[in-house]
Order: sequence, then structure tokens, then C-alpha cells
Amino acid sequence: MSRWAFLRSPRWAGYLALVIVFAVACCALGTWQLNRRAEALTEVARIDANYDADPIPVAEALPDPASFDPDARWRVVSLVGEYLTDEEVVIRNRPFAGSSGFEVVTPFRLDDGTVFFVNRGWIAQAPNGRPSEYAAPPTGQMEITARLKAGEGTISGRTASGRELATIDLDELAERVGEPSYTGAYGIQVQDRTDANEPPLAAARPERDEGPHLSYALQWYVFALLAFIGLGWAANQERKALAEASGSMTERERARAARPKREPRERSDADVEDAILDERSLDEHSLDRR
Repeated sequence: MSRWAFLRSPRWAGYLALVIVFAVACCALGTWQLNRRAEALTEVARIDANYDADPIPVAEALPDPASFDPDARWRVVSLVGEYLTDEEVVIRNRPFAGSSGFEVVTPFRLDDGTVFFVNRGWIAQAPNGRPSEYAAPPTGQMEITARLKAGEGTISGRTASGRELATIDLDELAERVGEPSYTGAYGIQVQDRTDANEPPLAAARPERDEGPHLSYALQWYVFALLAFIGLGWAANQERKALAEASGSMTERERARAARPKREPRERSDADVEDAILDERSLDEHSLDRR
């Protein structure tokens, strides 16, 4: 019988099935991490290509006001028109440098009559939970630049409260303004004013970081490999144990077979005389009973 025959047992078949399931799960997690790394690298490529590029007219960057190409993220666009100060809103629960506050979104009516929404920056939250004081937008005709980002949509259970909104929902903002608007994307204003340290504060430059996804993916693949290595090690340990047990039994049998057999002892004259006397004693005892 093969020394590995025990691997055909139901017990080891179960072990193998568990290891395969574990390895498949590890490979799936590793692939997921690689996909996340690919997304991060794509975002880094967008930042490199768009963030510091020369501005182009918004109508050229967004030919369809209701749609947005993700590859246009961070693209710099030029806007000519005026702010609609009375339609300004703030977006609550926005983090900035470890604090939570608001972002100021002001509609900007372009020369063609279309409204484009501009995120002018971050402001702190006052002690009473309301937005703190910040500078109003300039008035009159002007040209500004902004970096494109996709609208955020809505979040279930979070609604607007007056001029405070939960997200930058471009459809809701367009409904508030009541004029033709860009609903596929909004812009983060590129601030070039001298009082840049005054609120609203400019958004920080996005980090060019692909994250630890590659190392995580490699770890998951290594875990899958180690599972099979561990199974092989356990199988080899059991093979050794079975071989030692079988070898020990063989050694005992060999020792027993090699042990010298005891030869029958030759009967001495004394033994013969004792046997004759025993027989006579038995005969006399039988006669007495008769």
C-alpha cells in the first residue's frame, strides 16, 4: 500500500476542500486590492494630467451640461459671468485639516445664461453649530477658474435645512436656482486672491498616493500559498507518524522471531524414577478404592 494512501480518506478530502475555499477567498481579496490600486493609479494620472493644466472654456470641457466624463476630473475650466450671491448655500459636515465645517457653494451665471455651481471653499463651524463668518463673493462681471468634480447626488435620510444642504446635489441646486444649469459637474474655485488665508479656505491639493493596495494584494496571495504549504506539511507529518508506527511493529515482530526457542530438557534418571513411583502410587490408590 502506498505511504500516501491516507490522503484518499474523507478526512483529508475535507481538509483539502477547506484549503481550496480559503485560497479562493484570499485570491479574490487580492484581486480586489489590485483593482483598488488600479483605480488609485488612474486618479493619480488624472491629477498629473489635469490639475495644473491650462484652463479651457467650460463649454468645451462639458459639451453636455447634464453629463460628466470621469477623465475630466480636476480639469481646469475658465468661467466668465457673475455670482448669484442670493442663491448661495453651504454644505454641512465637511472635514478640513482635522476639523468639521461647511463648504460654500455659489451659483455662477455664465454669459450664455447657463448657471455653473462653484465651490468657493471651506468655512469653520461656529460654537452654535452654524456657519462662521466668511467673505462674500465679488460682485459684477468677472472671469474665474475652477477644477471640475462630479456632483454628489443625495444621501438617504439627509435632507436640506434652509440654505444648509447635506451634499452637493446639483439637481437640487438647479431646482433652487430655477435656471438652466450644469448638473453633471461643479467646480472647485482656483483661488488667486491675496487674502487666501481668509475663509472660505481653498481646498487642499489632492494627494498623489496609490495607497498600500499592492502590498495588501501580495499578502493575500501569500496567505493562499501558505495554506497549501501548511496542508502539505501536515500531510507529511501524518505520513511520518504512520511510518514510525508501522516500523515499530515490524521491529517487535523481528525481535520476537529472532528470540532463541527453548529446547526441551532431557529427562534425567531421577526424573524417570519419580515417574515410576508416581505411577505405582496411583495404581495402589486405585486398588484401595476397590
